Amino acid sequence: MSYEPRRKRRRPTGAWSGPGPDGRDPQPLGEVLGKLIKDRGWRDPAAKAGLFANWPQIVGPEIAEHCRPVSCADGELIIEAESAAWATQLRLFKTQILARLASHSGPQVVTRLRIQGPSQPSYVTGPRRVRFRS
Repeated sequence: MSYEPRRKRRRPTGAWSGPGPDGRDPQPLGEVLGKLIKDRGWRDPAAKAGLFANWPQIVGPEIAEHCRPVSCADGELIIEAESAAWATQLRLFKTQILARLASHSGPQVVTRLRIQGPSQPSYVTGPRRVRFRS
């Protein structure tokens, strides 16, 4: 048996970074999510979800107590107020609300507001009901 000296394994160039930063290092979650949202084309859905999640911060806590966003489609945000008086008040502040929404999520996410009063309960359910003529 002959003794051969042990050879050092050569690492591929660039495989180990050493003490400096490397692409394999842990990344901040915000950066990773931002890149994922950008790469997948989820900017509009993420911006719309941000409107619903951050509604009290966007319009303020007092207004948020009396209204809520219902849906957002094709640039139109539907807001439901708790009373007809609040719906009227919100219609007066429509331009200010649109400006706040644009500054929060971008100018093209919400272009129109539709403000509704409270939804009324429907009494047209059940197996037996009377239909009135108009």
